[in-house]
Amino acid sequence: MTDAERIAAVREKVRVLYDGKQIAHRSCGIALAEAFNVPTRPYQSLRRGGITGTGQCGAVKGGEMILGEVFGDPDPGGAVTPALREAIRWYQAEVDRRMDKGRATSIICNELTGQFPSFQSEERHGFCTRLEMAVAEVLAETLLKFGATFEVTPLGTR
Repeated sequence: MTDAERIAAVREKVRVLYDGKQIAHRSCGIALAEAFNVPTRPYQSLRRGGITGTGQCGAVKGGEMILGEVFGDPDPGGAVTPALREAIRWYQAEVDRRMDKGRATSIICNELTGQFPSFQSEERHGFCTRLEMAVAEVLAETLLKFGATFEVTPLGTR
């Protein structure tokens, strides 16, 4: 698989996981974790902006956590690695540049989703699905740019 094919494949996998039409819906953080083959349990806390909606977008935060898993120092007492620092900087700048926030001015979940009359609306769900796909694309590009790779496994084969 070329890098471009890998990016497209993970973007599509995240779409299917988040969209919930082909398989059961995954929350934003869990969809990213599952698509990038990392354990999903800690990503549950990212659902709906840290459960309460007052936190940052779970997709964006999930991407940062995955970068930490890949580029972070395995020693709990270790410093931030140069690779993680650079990857996070690039990732955050690209997410900010490429993420469609609609009328929102921040990445706080309630502000992003508050643009819609109902959180349960199809319009909001489509907005968040597209957001999820954009974040997955930036995360994939970040991993590759900074020397990591990832495998896109078929659904249900983690």
